[in-house]
Amino acid sequence: MKNTPHHQTGHFLSKAKTKNDLIFDPNDDVWIFNDISNTYRLDFNTLHISKCRIYGLKRTFVWYLENNSLGHTDNMFRFIKLLLEYLYELSGDKIILITSSDLINYKSTLTTKREWYLGYLSGFLKKWYKMGFIGLSKDAYNYLLETTFKGAEKGKAVLTMDPYDGPFTDLELEGIQAAINNAYAKGNISQADFLLVWLLMVYGSRPIQFVQLKVCDLLVAKRKDRSEEYIIRIPRAKNRMKFRSEFKERIIPPSLGKVLFSYGEQVKNNFIGILDDPSQAPLFPAKEEKRSGLLAYHLHADEITDTIQKIIDGLDLKSERTEEKLHITSTRFRYTIGTRAASEGHGELIIAEILDHKDTQNAGVYTASTPEIIKRIDKAMALHMAPIAQAFAGILFVDKSKATRADDPTSDIIDPSIDSECRAMGKCGSFGFCGLFAPLACYTCSSFQAWDDGPHEQLLINLLKERERLMKITDYRIASINDKTIFAVAQVVVECDQIKAQNRRKSTQ
Repeated sequence: MKNTPHHQTGHFLSKAKTKNDLIFDPNDDVWIFNDISNTYRLDFNTLHISKCRIYGLKRTFVWYLENNSLGHTDNMFRFIKLLLEYLYELSGDKIILITSSDLINYKSTLTTKREWYLGYLSGFLKKWYKMGFIGLSKDAYNYLLETTFKGAEKGKAVLTMDPYDGPFTDLELEGIQAAINNAYAKGNISQADFLLVWLLMVYGSRPIQFVQLKVCDLLVAKRKDRSEEYIIRIPRAKNRMKFRSEFKERIIPPSLGKVLFSYGEQVKNNFIGILDDPSQAPLFPAKEEKRSGLLAYHLHADEITDTIQKIIDGLDLKSERTEEKLHITSTRFRYTIGTRAASEGHGELIIAEILDHKDTQNAGVYTASTPEIIKRIDKAMALHMAPIAQAFAGILFVDKSKATRADDPTSDIIDPSIDSECRAMGKCGSFGFCGLFAPLACYTCSSFQAWDDGPHEQLLINLLKERERLMKITDYRIASINDKTIFAVAQVVVECDQIKAQNRRKSTQ
């Protein structure tokens, strides 16, 4: 379309409406939108652009708001702001026209990882030009048409099993699960926080999906045997869908389902007399009403993100790979679910369904990834990583008389295949029969009371040999099944060695 100068200035004659039906006045210099996911602020006063170009730029943003999501439009605003800031620093004047030279110079300042910035923005710039508003020169428009820009790297964190941004290892995920259970059992976190993190671990839903959940999304179905099946309707949130327009029904594990439904009833009761229909209360409500209508008492997506971050940060977990505090993001849980599904042999279609992708375009990265999660563990590595993995859940006893069931020989944990002298590794402090395989299940159990002189090192060596054998005849998934136990046993060996070293120092003093 030919640029026509008389289109460059003007006044909007009426208010405009976003794609999700929010009314705003485009004549304002600051546009504020409050929707289910966030509060967006487009402040045109912050753009280093000539006043004679503002009207055309606003018209382009109005088109974007009418045809795209608020989040996408907000991203465009941030990227155009970055470009204008760069050009303003070069010239010292507010921008009247962006040329091809400007774009080439800007591209040269972007690192390889950020080259996609200009590619992402090019669609907006071309729309600005095609709508007939001066701001982008013809040669700049042709440059954008003819140039291929690198896209944002997809799947790199998954493919490389990045220890900071990629999927969690089995040990990391098990550590989160154990820590969140213990924190809830001790009353250190609320039931709402406990359930929020578990839903994230089970389904990998995005924060914006948790924001939209209501009590009425919890369903119960009767099986043929008359037992109950728990179901949660999770709102779909991608592809710029409207608020709660589509859902995915997911079966809830029974143990989690019972707790979740009991919690949902509590939330529903709390909203009696507050909402006309208490079943429309948000499943994870805000403490006060910040919005109205369908969004009454709903949190923002960033508040959900901050809550999850705060909960898990409080657990003070470490990664066995980095030996640093575990880096937590909701995306890492989604990556983990996809990677675990691929390792279990599921194809792209199933993974796309699990992660609620519209197609298999991004699911292939999971089936192509090769876990770097410790293919081989030897004794030295196990002993080094044990304190970091924090897998041992029991208590190490020096004075056996202080143990629970100290005088009960039936509570001794003994394995003749590990120690021919049948020395006990410790005692079971529980009075109930757990039915789990001893001694492997004992070291990760909080009821285990380990002896400081038990044959723990022999067990460690035995487990490592068996792991190495399985790696030769099967694959990583099978061979690594006892990795958490290996680190738990190694942690006991380390602590026993420390006690022995202290005793030797005392004897020489």
